[in-house]
Amino acid sequence: MEIIPAVGDAEKLRTELLVVGVFSGGPLTRSARRLDRRAAGRLSVILKRGELDEAPGTTLLIHHLPGSVAARILLVSLGKRALFSDRAYCRALAATAKVIAGSVASEAVVTLAESEVPGRSLNWRVQQAAQVLTDGGYAFVLPETQPCGSKARARARRSIMLLVPQTLTSELVGALRRGVAIAEGVALAKDLGNLPGNICTPAYLAETAREMGEEFGFEVEILERQDLEALGMGAFLVVGRSSANPCKLIVLKSNGGGIGSRPVVLVGKGITFDIGGTPLTPGADPDEMKFNMSGAGSVLGVMRTIARLAVPINVVGLIAAAESMPVGSASRPGDVVTSMSGQTIEIRTHEAEGRLLLCDVLTYAERFAPACVIDVATLTEACVVALGSHASGLFANDDALAAELLRCGSVSGDRVWQLPIWDDYVGQLGSSFADTSNLGGRAAGAITAACFLARFATAYPWAHLDIAGTASISGAAKASTGRPVPLLAEFLISRAAESAPALSRPLSQPPTMELNS
Repeated sequence: MEIIPAVGDAEKLRTELLVVGVFSGGPLTRSARRLDRRAAGRLSVILKRGELDEAPGTTLLIHHLPGSVAARILLVSLGKRALFSDRAYCRALAATAKVIAGSVASEAVVTLAESEVPGRSLNWRVQQAAQVLTDGGYAFVLPETQPCGSKARARARRSIMLLVPQTLTSELVGALRRGVAIAEGVALAKDLGNLPGNICTPAYLAETAREMGEEFGFEVEILERQDLEALGMGAFLVVGRSSANPCKLIVLKSNGGGIGSRPVVLVGKGITFDIGGTPLTPGADPDEMKFNMSGAGSVLGVMRTIARLAVPINVVGLIAAAESMPVGSASRPGDVVTSMSGQTIEIRTHEAEGRLLLCDVLTYAERFAPACVIDVATLTEACVVALGSHASGLFANDDALAAELLRCGSVSGDRVWQLPIWDDYVGQLGSSFADTSNLGGRAAGAITAACFLARFATAYPWAHLDIAGTASISGAAKASTGRPVPLLAEFLISRAAESAPALSRPLSQPPTMELNS
């Protein structure tokens, strides 16, 4: 997908598909008004007939509008003007992307960025448009001979001209470039999440990281089972010890911020498939266990994004990769293991295995003297019950870090909602045989899981993102969503801009066009 920013008059452009936003009940947007004038009022007649629903994101495709030089016109409802919001704008973009992806048109002109969104800048509108339209061209292709999911695959090529209502500036071009790069990171996370467990193994994730290191200059280190044993990662090792696919700790370092700058450490849960220990993991859709590595996929995705943009920030990505399978060496309820921190853990259930991986990696993260640590995991069904698929769960031991993530979620549209980790809940994790247990019971399951992790994240500002409800979609459209790559990208880009504003500008620019009226 190629996104080209341009300035000009939409109604004069010969294109296979012209996308125009319209408000329910008026007034007409700039492009709709000029197109209506050229069509001698026929567009107004169509709208007055009520052929386009007022709900934001509904569409109406018109062939051969008299007076128009475009082959097709796609009208996209923006809803009522008084109620127009960032959510309505993004719904309109998503609907546009869906139509373009299913269209025979190889190129299109999109004018939606001309409509002002309350509280949002033109830069924001352009970035969102670039991200959503690029993401709309995503299509998962199962690799046959490709050894790694990060390799580019052949997909239908389309060109989209994004019209902006003012002279192009470096800031607008940079916003478009950010949107495209975020969509690329989302695509990688989706690819990894959608791959079946027999392909996307811990070794596959490690190879993906190695290829990214070669492509972008990351430092990459793969810690094998014997390395984890030497570190004393007893909790990590108990999860993957029964699988024929050995567990791995994958370390990626991006040194865009220079020497001496403390890194942001991102920790991704990478359980590539989870059948369980003893007893077996229950569930109506066991095939969806392949999405259990979505935290790892999102960390790899956002690392690709910041590399594409050369974001001036130091980031360490830690991928805890393991496969949980039931054979003779699998853990049992009641087993006690010793974590890297020295704390002992009673394993009350193997269904809570993700936190066993993460707790040792959170201890390992201390060696990087991090500015902060954010772990990302499909951790609890309880978070799905609490928040559904709309927001990821946010837990933090630092109020400033939590506020930063909440703000970045609002800006990116990849929203989070903060839940407490009060001491009141810690008692549910008590054990008569160890320092703690890995299960706090049915009540407040997402919170007690976060409280468990908090025991191992006391040396730095820390946040935990429970993405169990947002990382994938169930049902007929079952697929990875690539979340929370947009949230993490916004967080890292914003941090870099605050510390080095002059370096936040794009290093290069995509093609641009000035179209004469």
